[in-house]
Amino acid sequence: MNLWKSITFSMIILMMLSTFSFLISKKSTLDINKSSPFECGFMKMSSPRISFSIQFFMIAIIFLMFDIELTLILPMISSFKMIKLTHWLISSLTILTLIIYGLMHEWMNGVIEWSK
Repeated sequence: MNLWKSITFSMIILMMLSTFSFLISKKSTLDINKSSPFECGFMKMSSPRISFSIQFFMIAIIFLMFDIELTLILPMISSFKMIKLTHWLISSLTILTLIIYGLMHEWMNGVIEWSK
């Protein structure tokens, strides 16, 4: 019987709080711009054929590359004590060389230019 009382009491409190929240909320006039979903900063009424800037995607790829870099470099620090120094040094330098090569390649191709 106590279970039903607590469930009923919880439902009553829930309904009271929902009603109270609805009553005190600000209600404004219906504005089509405010009530429309915001998607990527583009107006809903504009043409869907507008092309995206490739710079946006390149920055996203660079961000993902640095995330992957962190997932590769952080375990190297903790594995320093577990394996031989030469093996650790060779694997660390290989990973860092690949990352630096990728960064230099992007730099030379002008991907990292923030303004044109």
